[in-house]
Amino acid sequence: MAGHSKWAQIKRTKAVVDARRGALFTRLGREITVAARGGADPAGNFQLRTAIEKAKVAGLPNANIDRAVAKGSGQGGGGADLFEAVRYEGYGPGGVAVLVEALTDNRNRTAADLRLAFGKHGGNLGETGCVSYLFEQRSVVRLALPGADEERLLEDLLALEERGGPAAAGYEIDAEGVDVFGAYADLEALQDGLRDLGLPLAGWEHRWISSLPCRLEDATVLAACLRMLDVLEDLDDVRSVTSNLEADEALMEAALPG
Repeated sequence: MAGHSKWAQIKRTKAVVDARRGALFTRLGREITVAARGGADPAGNFQLRTAIEKAKVAGLPNANIDRAVAKGSGQGGGGADLFEAVRYEGYGPGGVAVLVEALTDNRNRTAADLRLAFGKHGGNLGETGCVSYLFEQRSVVRLALPGADEERLLEDLLALEERGGPAAAGYEIDAEGVDVFGAYADLEALQDGLRDLGLPLAGWEHRWISSLPCRLEDATVLAACLRMLDVLEDLDDVRSVTSNLEADEALMEAALPG
């Protein structure tokens, strides 16, 4: 988890080119469209509220959000039912386990694109179940707390539980903020509880967490693996990529593409 978190963190600091921004907007629009099947009112549809919040953070224009909601709720013509959530699994260079979640309207196309991306970079697309046992899905709430005080954070998490809120399963502090982890089913209660404590929320999501990291120490293998993860993330149908990659910070920064 630490390796993948660092990879994602460094990527966030890089300039976002227009092509990637366009692909991201398409992906976020699909997530909103699919979530809106459960109702067009974000107040009563937590999945939709989460998708919209993520889209706003990424800068998706309100007009795009409104169109995606209308499409998914049946107000803007058909199309929502065309997309389905599919999970793919495989291995990267050095035996790194990779989970890919996609929203697709054509499984054959998506599988072919993924197989090509894995194969061209020294990995291989595997069968369902080949690596998922190495991960568990958890709720993650991101707090905008740069330079967070760990003792104060622990007091807040204890207060949350004492109020009848969900118990936190752990946390990670970095220079920009804090990730608070909880059980998969507790995402809505966890973010509501932390907000009620007056803590500043930067986002929330369900995230795959690796239980067995794969540590790479060869710079060439690491660079190939990072290139593959980058290519996978750029595919139109892909909504998230998670790996159990772990490496020293200096080696990771030196090997990052771009």
